[in-house]
Amino acid sequence: MIAVYVIIGVVVIMLIAFVVIRNRLVNVHNQMKNAWAQVDVQLKRRHDLIPNPVETVKGYMAHERQTLESATNARNVAQAASGASVADRAKAEGELGGALARLLVVVENYPDLKASRSFLRLQQELATTENNIGSARQSYNDMIL
Repeated sequence: MIAVYVIIGVVVIMLIAFVVIRNRLVNVHNQMKNAWAQVDVQLKRRHDLIPNPVETVKGYMAHERQTLESATNARNVAQAASGASVADRAKAEGELGGALARLLVVVENYPDLKASRSFLRLQQELATTENNIGSARQSYNDMIL
């Protein structure tokens, strides 16, 4: 009779352990999804900001058409990759970051544009968004490691 109680006790303990472990795994999975959602929100914010500097820059940089088109095309590719794998998304976002960096380097050749309040505000918003993306990525990486 004692053996039956011991077996029942062991089974109950195993069931409780299973439920606790499963709940922890579900919780970690949900935290990971939330961390990626925060990255996604910041990436979408960057996508939404890109047309603004491109439009602002167009008037000043008419002959820098290739740089402007590169930034716009990279944005479109990054938006299209939103449903893709994390690796594909990272590649597209990296290309977008590179296109934005090239655009900002070209802007250095246009002092009137650099002094424009609207461009300075947009540049600050992009810098803030890039910082937020970095923080969100760090949180995501901390979750999966």
